[in-house]
Amino acid sequence: MYWSVNKSNSGMTLVELIVVIGIYTILMLAISSSIDQLYKINSYSMAQANEVDNARRGMTQWNRDAKEMTTAEDGTYPVAVIEEHKFGYYSDTDQDDLVEYIEYILDETTLSKYTYNPTGSPAVYDLSTPDSTEILSLYVQNINQGTSTFFYYDNTGTQLDSNSPIIDVRYIKAQIIVNIDPVRSPGEFMLKSSLSPRNLKDNL
Repeated sequence: MYWSVNKSNSGMTLVELIVVIGIYTILMLAISSSIDQLYKINSYSMAQANEVDNARRGMTQWNRDAKEMTTAEDGTYPVAVIEEHKFGYYSDTDQDDLVEYIEYILDETTLSKYTYNPTGSPAVYDLSTPDSTEILSLYVQNINQGTSTFFYYDNTGTQLDSNSPIIDVRYIKAQIIVNIDPVRSPGEFMLKSSLSPRNLKDNL
């Protein structure tokens, strides 16, 4: 009697090995790509959130300081400049009992705060060079979107423009659109604030 034994080939053929390596490579590339994409999305979201937070702090600072605007050390009226992307006024922003001249300016996509300190007696303001400059946000899209940064109104609620008498200003609104990359998600974030300066009210 003869017994037949079926011998099974152990191991893998060259073709099978190539197929396995190919599948493994494709899977690793897909996983690496997904991880890289997730990292980029998270990095962008964090950067956007950080920029919005910077802009929010700047808006809060503007509201606090502008609300207390007052006559300058040289007697100049509290409001100095009312443009759609530039607002200038006098206020003691650092609580040193001296009134500074402050300008908030949006230049392209950069929103900055410029501070000018009075000097001498009688006091004068040298507006050629600010004593301090603070960048509030680098990614403000107002100009790109054709919308104003600052809005001014008189005591009847009528909107004013840069040619209106500054003594008519009673109410001011500000809005900034922040987006570090306008073509990507999560998209833009709009911050708004408004105020009625205490020292511009008719009953004072």
